[in-house]
Amino acid sequence: MTLRAGVLAVQGDVSEHAEAIERAAAAHGETADVVEIRKSGLLPDCDVLLMPGGESTTISRLIHREGIASEIEAHVAAEKPVLATCAGLIVAASDAHDDRVETLNLVDVTVERNAFGRQKDSFEAPLDIDGLASPFPAVFIRAPLIDYVADDVDVLASWDDRAVAVRDGPVVGTSFHPELTDDPRIHDLAFFENVES
Repeated sequence: MTLRAGVLAVQGDVSEHAEAIERAAAAHGETADVVEIRKSGLLPDCDVLLMPGGESTTISRLIHREGIASEIEAHVAAEKPVLATCAGLIVAASDAHDDRVETLNLVDVTVERNAFGRQKDSFEAPLDIDGLASPFPAVFIRAPLIDYVADDVDVLASWDDRAVAVRDGPVVGTSFHPELTDDPRIHDLAFFENVES
């Protein structure tokens, strides 16, 4: 089976996410046909969507300018899976506490940009994540803090008593960068059912 995976490619960790979804698909005996989404018209044909990290204000501005924002909203309305990481989570949130970011309200959480510090404050931490049998090596780089989680949103992982991974319907959002590790299990959680990890 071939999974058609869209990677939002207006800005951010595009190649890393492409490689991560290819690894995750291969682990399930499938292949991933990766489509880089830089303009409208491509996402409707995709089975899944990855919204990478990067600069949330830039990503927000470009997806609205290029007509991709409404296609992302339609993708989620059709219950198609999304993995939104770091800046992708900020854009997917209901509120980013920043008027420069026009969020998509795909995940009923609010976030604070760069709450874990600057680039020099980046760190890796072993995270216990619901659905995974062993800790995940989470990489935090200028990571957002999830400061409010609605009652119907599942918290999948916390660090220092702060939510850092959530699921709202078909959308999985993480404060950290799972694509920067060789571990495909976050992509598994987002896109493959009945995963034994």
